[in-house]
Amino acid sequence: MTDHFPPNIDMETPSIARMYDFLLGGKDNFEADRKACEALADGIPELVSFANDNRAYLSRAVEHVAAQGVEQFLDLGAGLPTANNTHHAAQRANPRARVLYVDHDPIVLAHGRALISDSAETAFLLADIRDTDEILGAPETTRLIDMDQPVCVMLVSLLHCLPDDSDPFGMVRSLMGRLAPGSCVIFSHIVSDDPDSATWMTDKILSFGTPWGRVRSPEEASVVFEGLELSSPWLDGRDEGPRAVDCATWRMPGSEPRFRPESPEVKLWELAGVAFKR
Repeated sequence: MTDHFPPNIDMETPSIARMYDFLLGGKDNFEADRKACEALADGIPELVSFANDNRAYLSRAVEHVAAQGVEQFLDLGAGLPTANNTHHAAQRANPRARVLYVDHDPIVLAHGRALISDSAETAFLLADIRDTDEILGAPETTRLIDMDQPVCVMLVSLLHCLPDDSDPFGMVRSLMGRLAPGSCVIFSHIVSDDPDSATWMTDKILSFGTPWGRVRSPEEASVVFEGLELSSPWLDGRDEGPRAVDCATWRMPGSEPRFRPESPEVKLWELAGVAFKR
């Protein structure tokens, strides 16, 4: 299984991208990643549905944004390619859509470039997602992204991977400040309204030796939307109820948007929302 991975890959330390791949049913992961997911599932029985709900949200959100006329997508912390990636969803809604995937993991780069080798509208960039200047100045970016036109910044299951001292929300403010009006963010972040649950998940992931941030409260995560206009999470676009919601309920057919999962026994969820710069 390992002969298709780039050399010098640490197979002993779990990787968030590979763990996510395992939870989505992928094959590009190692034993350490699988064991880490099993350890997390001991405290989060809904872990697999957690990941799959977030992936489904990504597709719905991308299709919504593309339908609003946004043709450029900057997918930060893209992770390993799987079914129904950002460019699939975007180009389904708008064949002219252009997508730049950014990740710091060389495995993601290798698999991503193989996936889109025949697509002139899609590219992969190996870069630190916190380095806005590097990303916006890269040849891949200047080829695909017109900074004078709206850009959708994908922040799906990303900012909880960054510690507070990386100033993840400041990074987003800086990036959005450089983008044209009409730009937007597609956002999801693991949150909890129970401090013990938040601490448990954070400590468990850090115990693997995996670089990570932390589970934040809904209020902390919602800072990302400051200065932006949140879209309705209702499929019919109605102006009703919360606009940042559990990702599983965002514009989900047959589902009413909910701020958190209905069951009080569920202590962790992904707060999600789509917000535009006006």
